[in-house]
Amino acid sequence: MNDTMRSISADVPSTLGAAGLLTIDLGALRDNYLALARRAEPARAAAVVKADAYGLGAEKVVPVLLEAGCRDFFVAHFSEALKLRPLIAADCRLFVLNGLLPGDEQTCADTGIIPVLNGLEQIALWKAEARRRDTVLPAALQFDTGMSRLGLSLDEAKALAADPSGLEGIHLEIVMSHLACADEPENPANTAQLANMQIAGALFPQTPVCFSNSGGLFLTPDYRGALCRPGIALYGGVPQNGMENPGKPVVTLSVAVVQTRTVPAGTAIGYGGSLVADKPMRLAVISAGYADGIPRCLSNRGAAYYNGVRLPIAGRVSMDSIILDVTALPEGALKLGSMVELIGPRQTLEQIAADAGTISYEILTSLGKRYRRVYRNPQPLKA
Repeated sequence: MNDTMRSISADVPSTLGAAGLLTIDLGALRDNYLALARRAEPARAAAVVKADAYGLGAEKVVPVLLEAGCRDFFVAHFSEALKLRPLIAADCRLFVLNGLLPGDEQTCADTGIIPVLNGLEQIALWKAEARRRDTVLPAALQFDTGMSRLGLSLDEAKALAADPSGLEGIHLEIVMSHLACADEPENPANTAQLANMQIAGALFPQTPVCFSNSGGLFLTPDYRGALCRPGIALYGGVPQNGMENPGKPVVTLSVAVVQTRTVPAGTAIGYGGSLVADKPMRLAVISAGYADGIPRCLSNRGAAYYNGVRLPIAGRVSMDSIILDVTALPEGALKLGSMVELIGPRQTLEQIAADAGTISYEILTSLGKRYRRVYRNPQPLKA
């Protein structure tokens, strides 16, 4: 190996052939859960692990949450629940937020998974399964308190509560709803939904209430009920707009430089020539693009960072690569294999999401499979 190769290999980390390095700090995730659980008291804190734990790997995340004391888990789809069921301890509950599609009732009951019943048809099918088994089956019941998404209307809830056979064969573990504007603490929709949730919950007075998501946990205690279900705040996202992040960052993402060049003024850059250099520019190409979860709408508006210096995206984000304007760096600062930061201390999830005109949830859940994923294991809890 010649001197140049030695200096390059000693200066850059190995991504084992991957597009970049995605580091997931499971210790920070555990600490975020514990902090949220303390905030929820005397309510319990569940964990939302849908979408493969917000794209971070449910098979890695769930054991950490179990060890931290979490005993209630929520996913969106029944297929997700089936994959996670072997990871969930026998004393835990696993809820399916979207409920069941027709034909899934038998497998759901066999596996001890708990459906969230969102409408009268789902209730009827779950009752029929209980009747077929001559047993009582667990379920959650959701109300639409103002989001117009999932759940029974208040009129349907009142009619169900008044019908002695309405939930025959079903044991309600919780009643629940979802806050539409909890990330906006001053939004009057929050108080309107709380009032509706209190009306619906009073129809089933013996059943615990589950209402707060991440943002709801940072509203008043009235929103918490008996069980809270944080999601984005577990993974290092900010639960409410404009607030200082109360949690620890969980994800960092760095991507490797695959080429550098200098171009003269007048040079078209990237697909469609959407940017034309107005002066001589130094450019670096990094090995990730929209196929790796870096939104195309960051074209000519987003950035990466290197040693604290902002490096604007120059031209359009491609499927597998992004061109950066690195003119602000000293010449030669970047070389083949140098790593630039896309998510990390200089650029939070919220910052890259804002540049993309989206939210941190979408950035997290879109991160692709071509990165080398490194999990930092949490330290064992003290006895």
